[in-house]
Parts: sequence; structure tokens; C-alpha cells
Amino acid sequence: MPTLHIMPKIMTLTSTAAARVRELMAGNPAALGLRIGIKKGGCAGMEYTMEVAETKGPHDEVIEDQGAVLLIEPTAIMYLLGTEMDYKTDKLASQFVFNNPNQAGACGCGESVNLVPAAEAGASPARTDRNS
Repeated sequence: MPTLHIMPKIMTLTSTAAARVRELMAGNPAALGLRIGIKKGGCAGMEYTMEVAETKGPHDEVIEDQGAVLLIEPTAIMYLLGTEMDYKTDKLASQFVFNNPNQAGACGCGESVNLVPAAEAGASPARTDRNS
């Protein structure tokens, strides 16, 4: 009998992140979900991107978790493997937080990160904040 190679989930959401994504999508009836990506920029080298997605790209990976839908850009997949997306609110800010095991560092302001592809990632989990 052949063995199955089960791929890890690209991303998971906490219940508060899922609730916030559902809330954002409820405000836009044409929305399919929240598109998550990575772009070069910032002092640490890379930044997370988020936008409301009204269409699915041909190679977007679709994740449904607790009723929230994420569309992951294909170029971001290797940088996001194993990431948990959370949503935190405190006295000064409300923001999505990415608990990403592929993060090698971050800038002091928390707006950019240093990410390595999952195959090269070290064992120490890291965290970065993303305002929304």
C-alpha cells in the first residue's frame, strides 16, 4: 500500500483572527477572502501584505479556517508554511500578528521581517506584528 505524503497547513488562524477576517469580509459582499502575500521592502528585507480579494488568482492557495477564507499568493507559500495568524487588540493598537517559524529577524518598528523559505528555516519560532 502506498504511503501518503501529507503537506503541512500553510497557515492557521486563531479564533480572534478568524473573527476579524470574517468581520472584514462581511463589510464587502464581493469579497472572496483576505489575500496574504510577501513583498520585498522595509529595513529587514520583507513585508507581509494583506488585501481584500474579490477574485482568486490562478495559483492562489485557498485556506478556510473557522469560516474565514485566506488566499495565499503562490510566491509567499514557502515563507508562510507553519505560520499562525492572530489578531491582538491593546490600548494603542489592533493588529494581525504572524507567529511565523520561518522568520529569522525583524526590524525595530515591526513593519518588516527577515524571512527564509521553509526548507531553510531554523527551529526557533518568531513573531511579528502587522497593523490593520
